[in-house]
Amino acid sequence: MNRITVLTNPASGHGNAPHAAERAIRRFQARGVDVVALAGRDATHARELVEGALERGMDALVVVGGDGIISLALQVLAQTSVPLGIIPAGTGNDHARALGIPEKDPEAAADIVVDGRVDEIDLGRIRGADGTDRWFGTVMAAGFDSLVTDRTNRMRWPHGRMRYNVAMVAELSKLRLLPFRLTFDGTEVDTELTLAAFGNTRSYGGGMLICPGADPTDGLLDVTMVASASRTRLIRLFPTVFKGTHVNLDEVTTRRARTITVACRQASPKISAYADGEYVCPLPVEVSAVPRALKVLRP
Repeated sequence: MNRITVLTNPASGHGNAPHAAERAIRRFQARGVDVVALAGRDATHARELVEGALERGMDALVVVGGDGIISLALQVLAQTSVPLGIIPAGTGNDHARALGIPEKDPEAAADIVVDGRVDEIDLGRIRGADGTDRWFGTVMAAGFDSLVTDRTNRMRWPHGRMRYNVAMVAELSKLRLLPFRLTFDGTEVDTELTLAAFGNTRSYGGGMLICPGADPTDGLLDVTMVASASRTRLIRLFPTVFKGTHVNLDEVTTRRARTITVACRQASPKISAYADGEYVCPLPVEVSAVPRALKVLRP
């Protein structure tokens, strides 16, 4: 690595990303690497900066932040020859976790960029009926958890994690099975689900192993489907997700496929797809695994 671009999300990790970026940049410079540092005012500006840097040429794009800013980088780097390096500085860090990159040591993460190997991994790709075309690295989710996130995003109080908890309680009070229509590599299934998750990697939400068998090098997406209209059973299920043992429960089924179409056969409320923790678009969507779509720097 001779010349790299470092993109920082100043808001990641409750404002800790700039400090992590400073530490990583000092390590890069000490190791003789030429660094171009970027920080976008917002997502649109950050993407413009990355696209400009890509045109000028670089040996790697290094992202300092969490899964949201990494998601932005994926939209530019997918199916190019430029590898992605990660300095974890977010609240979830599920991409970093999947690649074995240390979360609280910017210098060690910087050393991986310099000394690590370039590997190729799969990405997920979402195509929506509204024209959306989005890459993702970890998990796409739809159903109960996307309804909770929708509600969280509409709320202005309380702040922080508590807002998500309040939104979850509100959605639990309305818990019901949702009529999904899924097509797995051409095989159509009508079913009622609480939620469905489509994993390129194992975890989302900061370490929840929703798709514990997912492998970002196998050319497939792992699908985890939960069907429970019982608030008590769903609440009891959540702790098991951190261990990945929820897949052994009767209300959970799993499948693997290359391409899945996902639709919800109800008009209201509209179910949205979220991926890498970010809003993507309303259902229906086609989600697929694209083999070896991203070059990454990993240990």
